[in-house]
Amino acid sequence: MLANYHTHTTRCHHAVGTEREYIEAAIKQGFQILGFSDHCPQPYPEDFHSGIRMRMSELDDYTSTLLKLREEYKSKIKILIGYEVEYSEKYFEPLLAELRKFPLDYIIQGQHYVPDEVYGFYTGAPTSNEDRLKAYVDTTIEGMQTGLFTYLAHPDLINFTGRDDVYEEHMERLVDASVELDIPLEINIYGFTDGRNYPCDRFFRMAASRGARFVIGCDAHTPKLILQPEKVRGLKKFLARHDIDVGDNILDLRKV
Repeated sequence: MLANYHTHTTRCHHAVGTEREYIEAAIKQGFQILGFSDHCPQPYPEDFHSGIRMRMSELDDYTSTLLKLREEYKSKIKILIGYEVEYSEKYFEPLLAELRKFPLDYIIQGQHYVPDEVYGFYTGAPTSNEDRLKAYVDTTIEGMQTGLFTYLAHPDLINFTGRDDVYEEHMERLVDASVELDIPLEINIYGFTDGRNYPCDRFFRMAASRGARFVIGCDAHTPKLILQPEKVRGLKKFLARHDIDVGDNILDLRKV
């Protein structure tokens, strides 16, 4: 695996380690490309403070830090500047207006909340509510249709505990949208190392059978999680079980 596009920083308040430590770990693991995609700030109301993402005021420091390190390490590894973005119709355009003021290589979509963090629900919480499942799929597809996201992070984050046929009915729409829009779906290493509900067999069995493209994302919240697939317990068997080959993991980045 030559590239990883899913790397966090301490600005999100739940990751540890310096940017330099992530870069050194990536070089040691043999990566040629390392993309930073910390949890993107959002233009939320002034009285709402998120505990899982950087603030708008940190955009400049985030960018300048990575630009300096990109120059310093240019002979050893290619550093990309990106964000993991929550799509919400209400905040998306104002957010893009702010992000475009700075050098930016790509964004990935990570739909943790629907319709947004202020008024919505966390998609990783167990639920048997079909309306929530449908809302997750509808919102995620709407974000994908903007054409701006390089890939969809942890597409199976939604922790639906209901019937498999209900799950497949809605998640098939998400997979088919990814195929139609040529947006890869992420196989998330953090999910393996942290024992999360994703990546899950019922999603990737379906996605592979419907012709989706895939990418592996470290989703590194600590430098030690910058890992090659063979270092992740269970990942190689998971890929083989669903006949998934992600190749060198290098993607064409979409212009934001």
